[in-house]
Amino acid sequence: MFVISELYYLLRIVIALLCGFFIGFERNKRLKDAGIRTHCLVACASALVIVISKYGFTDIPDISGVKEADPSRIASQIVSGIGFLGAGMIFVHKSSIKGLTTASGIWATAGIGM
Repeated sequence: MFVISELYYLLRIVIALLCGFFIGFERNKRLKDAGIRTHCLVACASALVIVISKYGFTDIPDISGVKEADPSRIASQIVSGIGFLGAGMIFVHKSSIKGLTTASGIWATAGIGM
């Protein structure tokens, strides 16, 4: 039973990895920044962090009335952290903005991974 649940968690991470791959493949095909590797890493890492935060701390005993871990706290940190990385991808030169689509794509990939 324990192995089946671990394989289920691994399957969720692999599905997120595949979603990131397809997004990155489309970006790579159009010769855009942040291609396959970037999107795979963002989606896979987001899924891994969510799986760990949701299912990794179920054995912790009740501490001051808290019965289980709150995965929404981890999710909010992923969103803000990816927003920080996305902000580093946006370049403003005179009146043109470059990298905005890449940054929003990375942010959306993190959401898909979560």
